[in-house]
Amino acid sequence: QVQLVESGGGLVQPGGSLRLSCAASGFTFSSHFMSWYRQAPGKERELVAAITNTGDNSNYADSVKGRFTISRDNRKNTLYLQMNILKPEDTAVYYCNARNALGRRIWGQGTQVTVSS
Repeated sequence: QVQLVESGGGLVQPGGSLRLSCAASGFTFSSHFMSWYRQAPGKERELVAAITNTGDNSNYADSVKGRFTISRDNRKNTLYLQMNILKPEDTAVYYCNARNALGRRIWGQGTQVTVSS
């Protein structure tokens, strides 16, 4: 069964940190370009960070540069998002996405991140 399962979300105070994980199964993880997206209430889903299939290149939305780090472990079929210096505006549901060379996309179910005091 092809699936992506996110975990690690929760409630954190401003300035705090969280590490999201995305476990992949049912497809060749190492051949897929991986991304994290987020969607806040009433807003469009937006790209947060992306990483190549080998992990040697990544890019970030301007709003998270210097605070978030995307990484992957192809031996464990897992994608990560380390989030530091969290702000209330980072509150959203975070989704993991896989895309192959043909453009086929796989989405996870999402994990809620809430930044609040």
